[in-house]
Amino acid sequence: MDFRIFSILLLLMFIPIGTVFASESLISVQTDDENYDEGDTIVISGQVFTIVGDTQITLQLFNEGNMIEIAQIKLSADGNYSHPIIAEGNLWKNKGNYSVKVTYGEGNIAETTFLFTPKSAVLDTTDIFEVDIADSGTFDILYNIRGGAVSDISIDETIFGLVIKIDAFDEGKLVLDLPRQYIDAEKQNGKDEVFIILIEKINGDIVETTYQESISNSDVRTITINFEEGDSQIQIIGTYVIPEFGTIVMIILTIGIMASILLTKNKFQIKI
Repeated sequence: MDFRIFSILLLLMFIPIGTVFASESLISVQTDDENYDEGDTIVISGQVFTIVGDTQITLQLFNEGNMIEIAQIKLSADGNYSHPIIAEGNLWKNKGNYSVKVTYGEGNIAETTFLFTPKSAVLDTTDIFEVDIADSGTFDILYNIRGGAVSDISIDETIFGLVIKIDAFDEGKLVLDLPRQYIDAEKQNGKDEVFIILIEKINGDIVETTYQESISNSDVRTITINFEEGDSQIQIIGTYVIPEFGTIVMIILTIGIMASILLTKNKFQIKI
C-alpha cells in the first residue's frame, strides 16, 4: 500500500464521528432591540469581514416560513451595513418570533431573531390616576401603559418618590407625566437630576433600570419605563415629593412647639 494512502487512512481513524468541516461566515447580523411593537423601526445592521468587489448583501425577513421583507443592501467602505424596516403593513399580522437572514456572496449566511407584537395583541391604556396626598387632597398623573395595567400609584415620602403597582401580563412600557409641583429630581443648581427607577421582578428581586425622557418643561417631566412580563412594582425616586411633611405631622409639630413655649413660660413665672 502506498505510504501516503496509509497515512491518510490512519489520520481518518482519529477524527471523531460527526465532525463537520465548515468555514467561518464572512458576515454578521444583529437588531437594535429584541422586541418590537407595530409601528416601531427595526434597525438591522452588521459587518462583512472580507469585502468581495461590489457584492451586495441580500436581506430576507421571515415569519412562520412566510417572507415579510427582502432587500439588497450596499456595504460601506469599512464593511459595515445598516438597514431600517418599519414594522407595519398587511404582512405584519402575527405575534411571535421573526427571523432575519442575510447572505453575502456564496455560502456566507448569518441569522438572528426578534419578537414582534401587533397592536391587536397589545393592551394599550391611557388614563389619569388620582394620587392621594396625606391629608392634603390629591393630584393627577396622566399615564399610558402597554402590556399591563396600573393598579395603584402612591407617594412614599421616605424615598422622595412614587410607588407604582402594575399587573404586567406581557412585556411593555409605562409612560408617565410627572408634575414638577408634586415630584421632581433636581440638582443643587436647580437643573434636572435623573430619577432612580427600581423594578420588582417576578422572583422578588429589585433591580435598577433606565428610562427615556421625552418632555421636560417648567410644569412636567414625561418619562417612559420599559418593563417585563411578571414585573409587579416600579419605584420612581427623586429629590422632592409633596408633602415632605403631611398636614397631620405639621399640626402635631406645631402643637408640640406651642406646648414647649407654654411650659417654658410657666417654668420662669415668678409667684408673688
